[in-house]
Amino acid sequence: MANPGTGGAYSFSLTTFSPSGKLVQIEHALAAVGQGTTSLGIKATNGIVVATSKKAPSPLVDDSCIERVSLICPNIGVVYSGMGPDFRVLVAKARKSAQAYWKIYGEYPSTRVLVGEIATVMQEATQSGGVRPFGVSLLVAGYDKAKGHTLYQVDPSGSFWAWKASAIGKNQVNAKTFLEKRYNDDISLEDAIHTALLTLKEGFEGVMTEKTIELGIISTAGFDNLAGGGHGTGGSDTPGFRKLTEAEVADYLQL
Repeated sequence: MANPGTGGAYSFSLTTFSPSGKLVQIEHALAAVGQGTTSLGIKATNGIVVATSKKAPSPLVDDSCIERVSLICPNIGVVYSGMGPDFRVLVAKARKSAQAYWKIYGEYPSTRVLVGEIATVMQEATQSGGVRPFGVSLLVAGYDKAKGHTLYQVDPSGSFWAWKASAIGKNQVNAKTFLEKRYNDDISLEDAIHTALLTLKEGFEGVMTEKTIELGIISTAGFDNLAGGGHGTGGSDTPGFRKLTEAEVADYLQL
């Protein structure tokens, strides 16, 4: 038998702590996240940008069907690193939660409330027999009147924190180091988008094009196409989330 101190005897049990106080399956889930493509988010003075690469596993795959940045509700969007199927399940649960909130209160939830709902789902998967943790970490970007623009990271354990800038996935260590050097509290959304692209380029494999990266932003312009404000946090000038088109991404890459 493997030495219990190394986690070997406990690595197959999610609900049993090792002698060192760890739930080893959560560490394995974080390893799955670490094998995923790099994703990052940057909070600016007037918005938030999230970015990720979306390299197709084969040239035969239709890359227009690959989606790594998703809209949850008009004021909140999310990007992930890790296992795509797990992300799909969490997005479905988050959208259902946002719609349930809207039906009761007539507005969409604040970012903090929705992040708490997602984190609860992920935490429950670490405390139940016969299941495994979600093999995915999330960066959730949103806007609400109470806290303005906020960026949260949610990990497989159900832990979450608010960040000014963060990175997850395969190249997260180098990406965070790069962001620490480039980030400042006065950064604008335009500069944040350029910084996000430069950060992705640091560890990018292959050629970076509008087909191989995906960007999402929180900005006033992102909400102009929704009449009347919609999420109960303001009028039509209320910031909202949208994904940039391939043409817009191409324009930023040329700058």
